[in-house]
Amino acid sequence: MERGDEHIGFGIMGGLNQPLAHGQFVSNFVDFGMNIQAALEARRFTRQTASGNDVSIESRIPSRTLEQLTARSHEISIRRAYKQEMGRGQAILHDSATGAASDPRADGAAIPEPTSL
Repeated sequence: MERGDEHIGFGIMGGLNQPLAHGQFVSNFVDFGMNIQAALEARRFTRQTASGNDVSIESRIPSRTLEQLTARSHEISIRRAYKQEMGRGQAILHDSATGAASDPRADGAAIPEPTSL
């Protein structure tokens, strides 16, 4: 993903959830102005079926949001604060002072190494 001189390489594993997790990461970064670490750590939701109103959602979602979703007929399943079911990934922002991000749902780390020119 690119924005001006910023180049971001990212990937979020998660099977059927992968497109949702990618969309949520991109939206957090682009629409909500989060840095890449905050965008990876942000609360996520997923769906296990192609139809219906079921939504699995991490417990860090505010209760007001859960109430609004329930009022709109969503069937909510609350998951742990950081659930691998929501996907887990890494991201690196090229030419940034913050450099890299690692998802707390995964056991990896994104650590940029200096290059010799």
